[in-house]
This record gives sequence, C-alpha cells and structure tokens, in this order.
Amino acid sequence: MILAAGFSRRFGTDKLLAPLTLAGVTAPLIVHSLRPWLQVFDEVCVVVRPQSPLRAAAGDLPSLRWVEAEAAASGMGHSLAAGVAANADAQGWLVGLADMPLLPASAIAGVRSLLEAGAPLAAPAYAGRRGHPVAFAASYRDELLALQGDAGARQIVQRDAHRLQSFAATSSGVLTDIDVPADLQQTINTGA
Repeated sequence: MILAAGFSRRFGTDKLLAPLTLAGVTAPLIVHSLRPWLQVFDEVCVVVRPQSPLRAAAGDLPSLRWVEAEAAASGMGHSLAAGVAANADAQGWLVGLADMPLLPASAIAGVRSLLEAGAPLAAPAYAGRRGHPVAFAASYRDELLALQGDAGARQIVQRDAHRLQSFAATSSGVLTDIDVPADLQQTINTGA
C-alpha cells in the first residue's frame, strides 16, 4: 500500500503532482513513485485524502485501487489505519510512501520476500540506515488499525526493532523522499 494522503505543507503545493523527469520520462511525481510497485504487485492500494486529484494525475496506470482516508488531515497514522482496514484480510502489508520516486522495484520485491518468508517486520537498509518500504506481518493488524496522529507506525518499528529483518539495498532510493522543492531538484540530478 502506498500512503499518498499528505498535504505537502513543507513543499508549498501538492508535491505529488509536481512534474518530474526521470530517465527521459516527464510525469507527475506520483506516477514515478507508483511504477516500481506495479512491477512487483498485480494490484497496488493507494491511500489518498478525500477529493484527492491524484487519481486523475495517475492517468492510465493499471491495477490501482484507491482508498480514501477520511481522517487524513489528522496525520499519517490515520491514513495507514485506513489502508490496513481496506485490506484487513491480508497476511501482511508493505507500506510505501508516494514521495519516493527513486525507490527501486528490487527493494519492494526484497521486502515482500522477507514478509512472505515469515518476517514479522521487514525493510531495506542502505549505508546502515533503515529505508522504505516497511512490511508488517498480520500479527500487527490491531495495532495498525488503531494508529492515529502523524507518527505513522514509527513507534511500532522502533519498539520492535529486534524483530525487524532487513537486507542491504543497492540503491539510496530506499532513503530518498521529497519534502521541499530542493529535494525535487536533487532527485532530478540523482535519478536522471
């Protein structure tokens, strides 16, 4: 599931709609962020705020399922809980962020493999830092459904760091997100 319900306050406008050119392709940031997920999964759940323009911006990308997080304005925890609720019967969840256009499909597939092999928590690591996406086994369902506020699941990952299985990612894209316009320019320079 991709969390895309934020309000881009630090960016100044909806960053997920910002045009970005990577590998010669110009598209909204959200499109670049979704493409690697569609290489790994047959269907990708995208959690958005009510009346989000992202569905239109994603255009003809196939196999997207849109979930509106009614309480998105209250923080990432509410959005994550809405995504888990929409997929409550899943055996686990890979949680990604919509502002990570350099995330490689190999990192998504690697985390998925760890989860399928029984990891309670999983994530890639690059240069000694935990990256994204982060996977949660079904045993975390109730905690994820109860999330509130803006911290997302950070507290769960910190508390249960001893249960986290990781692998060495080969790309810093597992760490690279877009928060301010300068990050977008840096991404263009890195990912071109």
